[in-house]
Amino acid sequence: MKKQDLILIVCVAIVLAPFFIPSTGFLAGFEDLTKNYPFVMAFFKFAILATVGEMIGLRIRKGVYNEKGFGIVPRMMVWGFLGMGIAMAMMIFKTGIPVVIATIANLDVQAVRDVFAGDLSWGKVGVAFAVSVAMNSIFAPVMMTFHKCTDTHILQNGGTVSGLLKPMKMRQIITHLDWDTQWNLVIKKTIPLFWFPAHTITFLLPGTMQVLFAAILGVALGVILALANNTKKK
Repeated sequence: MKKQDLILIVCVAIVLAPFFIPSTGFLAGFEDLTKNYPFVMAFFKFAILATVGEMIGLRIRKGVYNEKGFGIVPRMMVWGFLGMGIAMAMMIFKTGIPVVIATIANLDVQAVRDVFAGDLSWGKVGVAFAVSVAMNSIFAPVMMTFHKCTDTHILQNGGTVSGLLKPMKMRQIITHLDWDTQWNLVIKKTIPLFWFPAHTITFLLPGTMQVLFAAILGVALGVILALANNTKKK
């Protein structure tokens, strides 16, 4: 273990510690902020955690957490705004899919919503799984592809904030994407094998913790993709 790894572990421990110390009242304050400012909190959750996931992925691939042109700050900015979009998508699909289930199964909509909002049961798991499948099948591929385009844009402009603000050469970027990896790995494999079950768990959690858990999953995915890319190269 190198010094940079130890520093990251210590930083993560400091950030997470307040969540496990009930007497501080930190968790209650965190939940209140999430209820009152859901999109602002989503911005910071994803800006921090998802970017850390990308840094860990870089560490696995190249042995460093940062390098010239990587652009930690621009990536944080992009992830922050994507996080707000993800929070919005979660609201939309959590609200809409119970209506779809009730319509298909000829059930009372409120009854389905009550099951989804109630205690843990197989019915609640089923609704959570349906929400996860719908969101990750409809929203996730577009979001993931757009994120890949922003990554490319950041790298093309030297990882600077001013470079991020330049107009994206979308036609050029989208044409030259590694579609083999984007489709066969990121979309075709990680969505059904990772995101379907992972977000099922997410939607079983209390509402104030769902976006945070989704952002933490971004860290795990960064590691998974880095390992998969390393295996592919070998």
